[in-house]
Amino acid sequence: MLKRTLAVLAVTAFAGAALAAPDKPECIAGAKPGGGFDLTCKLAQQGLQEAKLIAAPMRITYMPGGVGAVAMNAIVGQRPADPNAIVAFSGGSLLNIAQGKFGKWTESDVRWIAAIGTDYGCISVRADSPHKTLKDLLNAVKADSSKIAIGGGGTVGSQDWTKVASLSKQVGVDPKALRYVSFEGNGEVTTALLGGHIQAGSGDVSADLPQHKAGKIRILAVYADKRLPGDAAGIPTAKEQGYDFTWPIIRGFYVAPKIPEADYKFWLDAFNKLLASKDFLALRDQRDLYPFNMTGSELDAYVKKTVGEYRKIADEYGLVQK
Repeated sequence: MLKRTLAVLAVTAFAGAALAAPDKPECIAGAKPGGGFDLTCKLAQQGLQEAKLIAAPMRITYMPGGVGAVAMNAIVGQRPADPNAIVAFSGGSLLNIAQGKFGKWTESDVRWIAAIGTDYGCISVRADSPHKTLKDLLNAVKADSSKIAIGGGGTVGSQDWTKVASLSKQVGVDPKALRYVSFEGNGEVTTALLGGHIQAGSGDVSADLPQHKAGKIRILAVYADKRLPGDAAGIPTAKEQGYDFTWPIIRGFYVAPKIPEADYKFWLDAFNKLLASKDFLALRDQRDLYPFNMTGSELDAYVKKTVGEYRKIADEYGLVQK
């Protein structure tokens, strides 16, 4: 009798767990196709499906606007209990939250699920650009910033702008004097760069490396502590070129604030299993992302600490929106 009772309980528990699995899994990317949010969603889509951690196919929904602000508003303001959706975020999302660009929503209004890797900021020029090094480009900016249009995802105060602003300060150029051209995401920046509409693109290694390998653009510097492995090994860091600057960009996901606990635990368990999979780690390497595994409460603490640090930077530049 005892064995039979335990068997029934086990089946019931399994059925309950199955009910927590999303029937219409969705990943929301906060920009147009082709940039970092798109890459993050596609990585989760392929990884979760190939590992059979989700049964139904995952669709990707693009919600451009505010470099993630529209996506957060949709999930928190309109779908606060939707258990099907995960929303991609990056270090840029955290910077915008710190500046108040997500309106009334903050880092405390969603539930952080997983960081699945890190990227690094970089700056690129077209392959035929006369600027061969980071020093060449910054010297040109210093000589006449009006002649060097630098494109990036988001407006003044965005992650891509902040990276350029921080470097410009190191060569004595007021960030307000920069000729910065705003785009919705990395995909648009690359298109403008290849078309000759801008002279440099402030972006991320994962988004720019494919075009760099194809010989269409040239990454002048990556913002890491030391040279990156693999296909990026030949690209110098800003540090080794004499500029004290790094900019890691974590990539991951959050979910709506009011989803049932069983659904939150499903997503948490799925990503913990995914990050322990050698197949997924190989897939991440193929997407030119670097290790950064963090989930649940540990990620929540990291996010809140990082946003606090970014608020200090935003205050320095007078960028916090009240």
